[in-house]
Order: sequence, then C-alpha cells, then structure tokens
Amino acid sequence: MKRAVVLYRATGEVAKDDLKGKLPDCLVVAAADGSCDMTAYTPGDNGSLFSPQGGLRISMKGLARLGQAMALEGRGFLSIRAYAEMTHARWRYDGANGLGEDGEGGFFCAYGLAVHRIDTGGEHCRDTLFNDGKARIGHSGDAYGLKAGLWWNPSNGKGVAYFTTAVPPDDKGRRSAFTAREEALVDRLPR
Repeated sequence: MKRAVVLYRATGEVAKDDLKGKLPDCLVVAAADGSCDMTAYTPGDNGSLFSPQGGLRISMKGLARLGQAMALEGRGFLSIRAYAEMTHARWRYDGANGLGEDGEGGFFCAYGLAVHRIDTGGEHCRDTLFNDGKARIGHSGDAYGLKAGLWWNPSNGKGVAYFTTAVPPDDKGRRSAFTAREEALVDRLPR
C-alpha cells in the first residue's frame, strides 16, 4: 500500500487511491448502499469488485512481466495454440460493424481475445501510436485520468509498457486516436 500510485485528474485533484500508505476500510468497490460485506463473496465470481475500470490493478513490474510472457509467445504461460487464438485479430473495424460511426475515433481497428492490435492500417483507422508501420499487439489502459499501455512488436520481439497520469480528457493525439501524452511517450523511445 505504501507504493500505491495516486491517480490525479488533470486539474490536480485526486481521482483515486490517495490512501496515504494505509489499507482502505473497504478493499472492494462498495455496494450502492455503501456496505462492504464480503462474507457472501465467492472467490473468482466478480473480479471487478477489486479493480478500477476494466478490471485490472497492476504494477509496472507486473505489466512488464505480462509483456515478457507476450515476448515468449505464451511459452510457459499459455499453449502456443491458445496464444495464437488470443492474438489473432478476430474482429476488424470496417466503418460499419459497431462502435458507432467512427469506431471510437479510429482507436479500435483490430481486436483478438482481449488483445488490441494497433498500427494495422485501414481506411477508418487512427491506431498509429508508434507511426512506424509495424503492427503491435497488447492492451491499452484508461482509468481516472491514467493512460497506460503494453505493446509488443512480434516482428522484432521488442515491447514497451508505460503509464502516465493526470491526462486531461481533451488531450487528443495529432496522428492517432491515442492521447498526445501517449504519442509523446512513444516518440521518445529509441528506434
């Protein structure tokens, strides 16, 4: 708890997790009535009780470990077949197949089983975070002013994990549907 990252809004106000090194009174998202009774909870039943938007609380070290599992193409973690099934683009945005008229601003263009594919190209796509023409697989994170990502390039075996906080909601990227802050982070990476 002492190493927990406080998430700030762009205004500087605390958005989440200003715990001052102490455990909160309730370790889960409290019920609508404010109660925190865990006696009826079945482990594994509803993981979102313990998490922010999207269901994952993870350290940068933990995120990097997931990236290492991706770099090993699942070996030691998943079967080769399961890894291939997970990372294969099962859905591609074509301008008319969901996500509204603009496909979330061109952010989601190809998706596997909870694995986002970016820099895929396409008429309606603005998923060019790295802007180098090399497709990557991974996942983005977005909660309470935090933007994060884990992206792996299967063609060269390199990946990146990042997070940034206090990102304003209107922080639009220049070349992509990612934020300007995220574009600036990846632009500083060695090529």
